[in-house]
Formats: sequence, C-alpha cells, structure tokens
Amino acid sequence: MPLEDVAWQLGLDRDHNQSVKWRGQGHIMNIDGSKFYDFHPSEERGGGGAIDLVIHVNECNDQQAIEWLHDRFGEKGVERAVIAQTRKRAAEIAQFEPRPKFVPPPADERQWHKVENYLTEKRELLPSFIQAVHDQGLIYADEQQNAVFLMRNLDAETTGAFLNVTEGEDNSFEGYVTGSKRTEGWFHLKLGGEPNGEIEKVVLCKSPIEALSFATLEMEVQRGIPKTRTMYMAVDSPKSLPVEFLQTVPHVEVAYDNDDPGNETARMIMEQLHHAMRVKPKGKDWNDTLCAWRKYQEQQRHDQQHQQPGQELEF
Repeated sequence: MPLEDVAWQLGLDRDHNQSVKWRGQGHIMNIDGSKFYDFHPSEERGGGGAIDLVIHVNECNDQQAIEWLHDRFGEKGVERAVIAQTRKRAAEIAQFEPRPKFVPPPADERQWHKVENYLTEKRELLPSFIQAVHDQGLIYADEQQNAVFLMRNLDAETTGAFLNVTEGEDNSFEGYVTGSKRTEGWFHLKLGGEPNGEIEKVVLCKSPIEALSFATLEMEVQRGIPKTRTMYMAVDSPKSLPVEFLQTVPHVEVAYDNDDPGNETARMIMEQLHHAMRVKPKGKDWNDTLCAWRKYQEQQRHDQQHQQPGQELEF
C-alpha cells in the first residue's frame, strides 16, 4: 500500500519543495517507498509499512490501526497492509534471530540393552549389525526406553530424531522428536564399497527399522556386506525426498510397503525420480519379510537336526 496515500488520509500533506517530505498533525517526515522517518524533535523515529505509520501518527495500537485502515481503504487495503507487515516482521526475525538448533534426546546407556533386545529379538535384526550402528551413534536409547534414530542431512549434521517405543505390549508407536526438520535430514547409513567412495545405490524405505530390515536381508541373502557403496535411507513422505541428491545416484530402489499406501508413496516418488525402480517385500513390509525369513531359517535348521540317517530332504 503506497504510504503517500496513507499519509494523506492521516491529514499530512506533501511539501511542495521536497517531494519525499510530508507535514501535518505535528509531524515532519520523509516517506521513501515503504519506509518513513519522522524528524519532529518530540516524535523522532522511523518505521515501515502502513500499519506502523498509522500507529505512529494516530498513537494507537495494532488493532486500532487495522480498523482505521479498513475504514479508509476497505478489506483489500487491509489485506495488503497486513501482508506487508507480516513479511517485514518475518524478515526481521530471520535477520536477527538465530535459527534454533535441534537438540536430540539425551542418551541413557542403562536402557540400551532393553532397546537392543527389542530390535534383535522382536524385530529380528542382526545383533552385530545393530551394535555397529549403535557404536556409530546413529541408534541409542533414551531414559523412557525408546529407540532413538538420529536424522542427519547429507553432510552428516544432526537435524532431528525418530522414536520407536519399545516398552510394553503395545509398542507400535513411532514418530518424530519435537524440533526435527523433516525436509532437511533423514535416518541413513552406508554399507559396502569403498568407505569414501561415491554412492552407487540408494534404498528408500518408510522408517529406520524398515531401512535396517532391508539392509539385514541384503546382507543375509548375499552372505556379506554389499559390494557396491549403498545408502539405506528412511524417507516417509515424497514431501521430504532429497530429489537433487537422488538424481545423481545411478541406482535408486523404492522399497515401500506391499499395500495401497506403500504403492501410492512409491508412485509419487517415482514421478519425481524417473530412473527409480520399485521393489516390493514378500510380506506386508520389510520387517515382516525379515521375521518370516528368520522362521524359515530356523525351520531349515530344525529339519536338518532331526533328519534320519540316510534320509534325503525334499525341496
């Protein structure tokens, strides 16, 4: 909203000798674009925007200034003034206020064995693998016995954390720690290839446990760490997809649940990543598939132990 129009409605008039100077109502002020400055000795101060100008001249509060603008300029005029005021305030905050830094929940090592048991016994994840990820600081336990999965950006800076409840019978809850930046970080880990080599493959899963389950299955089936440098990444929504990075990776696998929500998420991701390939678990999800694989292995061992001498197994 042009401040000259607001100043005129407030009872000020332009100085004929100086086009940026306005006088009236005991004020002598410069108006330059969206900014003003009052030079009157008793009123000396500056500001910006229509609302600030009305507050200054009429000596009123925000609400009264908005009501005055509505009376003079109508609804559209007020909208323009409020939007301008909001943008100004946002710019001031961005300039002077430091960005809040995410603080992860404190680790409680006394609870780790319980979380580890949950991950290795109920979720069937490989104990040595989980311990290695824990040693890297990517998984730990908090004081409530939650499994905490750190979220990091691609420069390995911590930007958030994902929680899995492990205590009690109903321990299916999972979610983000307050303050986590969902579009700026992900739970991810790298396996295989050269430690400092380029990422050749990325596997996208819906959650940290799903990513760990997929990685475990690959290691179990391939009987070892992947030969190519592979990143396993938890991205629960197409909105938080690091598209620019993933477009540089030769091989991307979209490994979401084998159900309608999983298929829809995969479809939306593949619309953004045309070279990506859909990979479906045999069970509902990858952890279900891993647990079924474990049962199959156990049954195989049981059958071999109880095989009669000279008896051949049928497959």
